[in-house]
Formats: sequence, C-alpha cells, structure tokens
Amino acid sequence: MGWIGVDLDGTLAEYGGWQGPDSIGKPIPLMLGRVKEWLKRGEEVRIFTARASLPAQVEPVERWCKKHIGVVLPVTCMKDSGMIELWDDRAIQVIPNTGERVDGKL
Repeated sequence: MGWIGVDLDGTLAEYGGWQGPDSIGKPIPLMLGRVKEWLKRGEEVRIFTARASLPAQVEPVERWCKKHIGVVLPVTCMKDSGMIELWDDRAIQVIPNTGERVDGKL
C-alpha cells in the first residue's frame, strides 16, 4: 500500500499569501475530514509541501498537524514511487504517458 500526499497551503489549510514559516492558516473542514477519515482507515498520509524544502520550516507544519489533526504527519516535498495520490490546489492532472490534460483543455 502506498501513501497519500496532501498539499498544505490552499488545500488542507487556508492560504492568503506567504506570511512566514510560522503562519499557517485555519484548517479547511472538508479536507481535514478527509485526512482524518483516511487515517482512521489506516491509510498513510503525508503533508506534501514546498515548505519542507527548508528543514527549519517543517517543525511549524508538524505543530499545526498535532493541533488540528491530533497526530504529527510526515512532512515532505519529495515524491517517490509509493505515492498513490496527490491532493493539491495547483495540480493539473494528465493522462499517463500522453501529456494530455484529463479535463481536455490544451
């Protein structure tokens, strides 16, 4: 079984622009509920965020997770072959091996 990646800013937490590593928005209820349900079912969930590109920015994300999810989730900015899904406010899905967008746009 693989892991589910969830973007932080704008997907799991409200985002109004960069205000520093300690500024993380309020949880987005629908996505927070999804994450909690996945965890309850035994799924592995990781926070997939560009913030993790700087090690000093990981700890504020871990604190946010503990406060709002109840557990500290792994925080990463790296994909690997174990990732089975990515939930992100900026992603555009493509059909594998084609480069074509799933939504049919160019």
